[in-house]
Amino acid sequence: MNFRRATVADLPALAAIALAAKASWGYSPALLEQWRVELELTPEQLTTLTVVVATDDERILGFAAVAMLTDAAELEHLWVAPAAMGSGVGRALVHEACAAAALAGLDSMLIDSDPHAAPFYLRLGAVRIGTRPAPIPEAPDRVLPRFQLTVSTAACDKPASVEA
Repeated sequence: MNFRRATVADLPALAAIALAAKASWGYSPALLEQWRVELELTPEQLTTLTVVVATDDERILGFAAVAMLTDAAELEHLWVAPAAMGSGVGRALVHEACAAAALAGLDSMLIDSDPHAAPFYLRLGAVRIGTRPAPIPEAPDRVLPRFQLTVSTAACDKPASVEA
């Protein structure tokens, strides 16, 4: 697996991965369409976020987008192509996101997670620090768990291969 910074040319593939990954959790086509704008990165975001893509020799496997804030990094996006889920791509992208945060002098990363992804972040050592209401028609009480991941935890102990 290789890592590199995302380019404008990558944006259509990144959007397709985000939508396919979100769809893999069983959300309706109507909800996916409603969330499309939130799931797609813009060219401007490539200049304000650290966006790292994971690739094999032929294709993009997933990507992470991180905002470097004053006191912490914020994981804005973490998406893995459904065919690559469960193969370590997500964990490797979290490593890269943490490494970028460390290079920026930050010691923690905040994550607002889809409820389906919460077990993944817990396995990486993230600590649940709250929730944010995120109702949908099928689940009016739905909330997004908010996590904090210490950059020095085992999930983040790999050296950076992509500079912030």
